[in-house]
Amino acid sequence: MADPLSLLRQYNVNKKEIIERESQIIFGEFSWPKNVKTNYLMWGSGKDGAPKEYYTLECLLFLLKNVGLTHPVYVRQAAAENIPVVRRPDRKDLLAYLNGETATAASIDKSAPLEIPTQVKRTAETESIETVAKKPRLEDLQVQRVKEQLAARLDAPKEASVTIDNIKSLSEAMSVEKIAAIKAKRLAKKRTTIKGTDEPGLGSDLRGMLDFDVDVTKDILSRERQWRTRTTILQSTGKIFAKNILAILTSIKAREEGRNRPPQPTPAITPRATPMRTVPQPTMYNRYDQERFIRQKEETEGFKIDTMGTYHGMTLKSVTEGTQPKKPTPQPNPMPAPQAQPRVGSMSPISTNKRPSRTPIIIIPAANTSLITMYNARDILQDLKFVSTDEKKAQGAKRDNEILLQRRKEGGLTVPYRIVDNPSKLNHADWERVVAVFVMGPAWQFKGWPWDGNPTEIFSKICAFHLKYDEMKLDANVGRWAVHVVHLSRTKRHLDRAALMVIWEKLDKYIMKEKPHLRY
Repeated sequence: MADPLSLLRQYNVNKKEIIERESQIIFGEFSWPKNVKTNYLMWGSGKDGAPKEYYTLECLLFLLKNVGLTHPVYVRQAAAENIPVVRRPDRKDLLAYLNGETATAASIDKSAPLEIPTQVKRTAETESIETVAKKPRLEDLQVQRVKEQLAARLDAPKEASVTIDNIKSLSEAMSVEKIAAIKAKRLAKKRTTIKGTDEPGLGSDLRGMLDFDVDVTKDILSRERQWRTRTTILQSTGKIFAKNILAILTSIKAREEGRNRPPQPTPAITPRATPMRTVPQPTMYNRYDQERFIRQKEETEGFKIDTMGTYHGMTLKSVTEGTQPKKPTPQPNPMPAPQAQPRVGSMSPISTNKRPSRTPIIIIPAANTSLITMYNARDILQDLKFVSTDEKKAQGAKRDNEILLQRRKEGGLTVPYRIVDNPSKLNHADWERVVAVFVMGPAWQFKGWPWDGNPTEIFSKICAFHLKYDEMKLDANVGRWAVHVVHLSRTKRHLDRAALMVIWEKLDKYIMKEKPHLRY
């Protein structure tokens, strides 16, 4: 597939014309938007965990047009036209590659994603707009005259049909019937053919009208642009087959294996279910069947059924073993509630011992000046898209005290993470689950924290991150601390996902090494 960088080099070396039309740059039959990214890396990007940045096609074309200018003058002109500049360390190698002096360059990223070009029709290239504008335009008077002549021809009387009586002179070599048949055949053929413009006064005007229609049609066709072809419509820039399709197939396979797996024996449930089935029902009284004993009390004499008995207050053991301990209990103690009370008391210590939580905790700053707050933490960490706090407030978003976000992993799995901005509410068990903190810069952010609030010791035990715009100056404290810096662009939202995925990659490695007992 053709890429914009190689085509720009080919056209520049061969001195071919590169057409700029509105927001498009056209190379023959291929067209890209001006702001499309090439696969040439900017100097300093993609190193030490920094996101990769690429030069745009408009930026490289502007450099070729102004290659004779000094670098400061070139930078001023590019800034005046709001075009990104080529950094000075990249200038020499880039110009050597574009001018054909070298076959390749070290900064060309062959694994970078490329945008599919739009194909331009060849008919639009053969005739420029200037040529169409130079052709003479028909006057309204000429058009009106042609219309009148055509109307007069339509209103003219039709030729009379050919008969023997209409022929005045006969040929000596041909009979009258044969002459009439030939003339009728000629008239019939004449009606099915197109008459040439052999009449003076009509042919040139009619031809001019046809040329005018052709010019208008060509002008319309020159503005047409082929958006999709049968090849490009099968290509997708947002989906990766190995990542998306194989993940779905893996989840389906796991579901099918779980469905076909034989049921596991449950020894804890089986002993409880077996005695319930062997309960001696005939010897126990059921109050819902007491109607059948009202009229025929003599039937109960042989079965030793206590018609005043009940299941209330009886344990499972007494029910399954029969009615042996049943008779002494109602007489001395008609209210068997004290027997059930010790069982309730004995279960209370077990219910108070909760299972320790395995949900990781992430602490973010409470100040609204931070790039990540409780307003946009879900968008940044869960949806991997940066939305400013002011935008969330304008949308009517409410601030939560805590957030439980679900991180989506490969295979359709989700892992919960707890987001807080008030670390004073965390107890000792909660601090054991703290895995990350987002740093603003001032040291007073860690006042009241464990480890005496010492940032150096805190960052040796907790993974730390710092969000900043790429054009902002790095805080001096952040530069000294062991903090992972994540650069974000103010306007280029398509770069957010790649930048924010670095956070989860660092965090997964940290949890796997330091706190593997937590979910991740």
